[in-house]
Amino acid sequence: MIDYDLVIIGGTLAGRYAALKASQLRAKVALIEPENNLSQNLSSGLVYLDALSEVSKRKLQLENASDFGILFSQYSSVPESEDAKLSGDEAATVTPIVGVDWDTLMLRTLGVELQARSHYSLKYLAAQGIDIVIGAGHFQAEAKLSFLINNRLIIGRRYLLATGSLPKVDNIEGLQKTGFLTLANIWQVFNAPSVNANKMPQNWVILGGIPQSIQLAQTLNRLGYHVTLICDRSDILSHIDTEINQLLQAQLEAEGVRIFTKTCVTQVLQIDGKKWLQAGDKAIETDEIVVATHQIPNIESLNLASVGVKWYQNRLHVNEKLQTTNSRIYACGDVIGGYTLTNVAHYEADIALKNALFFSTAKVDYKNIAWGISTQPMFAQVGLLQSQAENLYNSSAVLVLRQYFKSLVTAQIRDETTGVCKVVVLRNGVILGASIIGAEAREIINIIAVAMNRKLKINQLASLCFSYPSFSSILEAIAQDWQLQRLNHNLIKQELLDDFFQIRRNWDI
Repeated sequence: MIDYDLVIIGGTLAGRYAALKASQLRAKVALIEPENNLSQNLSSGLVYLDALSEVSKRKLQLENASDFGILFSQYSSVPESEDAKLSGDEAATVTPIVGVDWDTLMLRTLGVELQARSHYSLKYLAAQGIDIVIGAGHFQAEAKLSFLINNRLIIGRRYLLATGSLPKVDNIEGLQKTGFLTLANIWQVFNAPSVNANKMPQNWVILGGIPQSIQLAQTLNRLGYHVTLICDRSDILSHIDTEINQLLQAQLEAEGVRIFTKTCVTQVLQIDGKKWLQAGDKAIETDEIVVATHQIPNIESLNLASVGVKWYQNRLHVNEKLQTTNSRIYACGDVIGGYTLTNVAHYEADIALKNALFFSTAKVDYKNIAWGISTQPMFAQVGLLQSQAENLYNSSAVLVLRQYFKSLVTAQIRDETTGVCKVVVLRNGVILGASIIGAEAREIINIIAVAMNRKLKINQLASLCFSYPSFSSILEAIAQDWQLQRLNHNLIKQELLDDFFQIRRNWDI
């Protein structure tokens, strides 16, 4: 006998989201949640990171408040010379004292995380009729596919894997012995009593290459710490536009983050209370190391091999319907592989639920799914990159439209002029993708994603009347740029327009 329509092996926000949505569809749902929830620690850590990034942004704004004519009553002042001291001219060297109260900061950050989690708390889910089972379990290869947990055999018509991922730690000599942090446990350091005694590590090395490592590097740097980011690839982030990647790296370096690319760490040592890394041909001293390179599926204890579910390295094998190699088991979120992105995990959960609960016809289509990073300026992306579009189509059929944020009035008003919006289109106006680095990039990319989803062409964006001044008006400029390029490449139309206005001028006479 089947106990449930859907059994969700969770431990992530995506799993709880799927459980709530399935119950709202009147399905009978069981949610398996582990006691020692490392994946949930990672999800909570990402909320902490976004909240902390906002604090670092506000701190930088206060430090630069004098650019807007805002002055503070208390300053630290260091005259450049005795002549300046005698003349009383200290205005050029005064800077506001902007410190960080870690007690208040972490209390607020914890409140944000708790509020975000409360929408999918286990108590709330249980109140919605979802059966919550806490503990560790695994699949059973019986006549009927089942899940064994706490000496209880649970049988579902379908199963959904939403166990998330765990940080992958490279096999670097001395790293385990010396000790390190990950995105799942770094917040324990920030919450530690020693932080209140001003013993926060001052020097950080981040072994990076994922969106969160880039965000963490900038955040710690803006909070006043010395940060070194090490990536083994030539770019600090893969799967993004090359030009945008370079701008993002340049922004971090301009703010003071030291970056090493194409650099592998081969050894870690602890000498006189300091950690030393051998990175390429350089020895780097630091107080703390954060490993944020790759994620691996959190599936080790589930006994998947016995029920025919296959995976390879960092990816769980799923088809376009999000079925694993066992057709009764689906998966969603970063357990499949890829970056840890909440909106993508929720989208996958929606597709998996449609297929698991009803008729298996829905298919994933990532080309219209936007994603981004809460850096400053923000990064966001949707659809194809320029290189991908040129490989997929004839390069002569592809246009790349660019507009820089410095051309926007609202960017000048807010002094957030760094950034560029790149939209990749076919010559007939079909939007293939976009990459943006700049203020409000995540909001702008959503408009482009909607346009792509509704199959709107770039010229139709020109007919929209955006509020003024706004950052989204950059799309109007992009659309006008496409119209101008089309006209410049159409000599016949240019001649017709010249003739038309010549006739009109003569006619009026």
